[in-house]
Amino acid sequence: MTGSGSTDAFDAWKQWHERRAEAVSAPYGPLALIGTHWVEDYPERRLPDIPGVWVADADGVVLTATDADGLTVDGRAFAGEVRLAADLGPEAESRVAFGEKRLVVLVREGVWGVRVYDPESAGRRAFGGIEATSYDPRWSVPGTFTPYDGTRVVRVGNADGRERGLGLAGELAFTLDGRELTLQVAQQGDGVLWAVFADATSGDSSFRFRFLYPAAPDAEGRTVVDFNRAQLPPCAFAEHFLCPFPPPGNTLEPAVEAGERAVV
Repeated sequence: MTGSGSTDAFDAWKQWHERRAEAVSAPYGPLALIGTHWVEDYPERRLPDIPGVWVADADGVVLTATDADGLTVDGRAFAGEVRLAADLGPEAESRVAFGEKRLVVLVREGVWGVRVYDPESAGRRAFGGIEATSYDPRWSVPGTFTPYDGTRVVRVGNADGRERGLGLAGELAFTLDGRELTLQVAQQGDGVLWAVFADATSGDSSFRFRFLYPAAPDAEGRTVVDFNRAQLPPCAFAEHFLCPFPPPGNTLEPAVEAGERAVV
């Protein structure tokens, strides 16, 4: 690695890698997730190891509890009935808590669930870091984003065994090792792109698929495709995440020997 530009890029990557490890191992980070419960799967209205009565309807989740249940809502001891919408995050600020655990309400395609985060989880205790390949400038290349005429929704499998819709905003084209490649990508509210992809290393020397977040493209669709910052999906840290699998066409033929590879 030569030149101040390469050194600056390496230093920036190193800082990013360190922040990632801190984020996933935070008290209510991905490693703290110990359960995702779909309310409709429990007709008796009791969730595993969680007190209270939980009922879902089209508009949210209704929680009923007594003083003896030991739940808090908005930081105060709770008894009675309250309607809960989906928590917007961060997880540490979820409305409902049970001791140090945080109970996070979520909804996916009209199905309501509750996630349980525990800072004493086995995952947090066992975590030894994120295995990642050190920065290499050849894995950072220019890319061009071409939006679709409206969002396209494709059905893909998810890590929990269910199939759900994945909204795709366009196509990201780039050249890697002399090969012209494309990825179908979603686009977040701030313009940042999101790709779910696999490659020749997936399931071998890296996790079975990964996420990539290229910066928001400029007015001409230009961005940077930097596989040095390929991320493990949340389900690599806890099996209770949903995580969509790569959509058709997002399995790259080359071996992308860059970015995050495995949980240590």
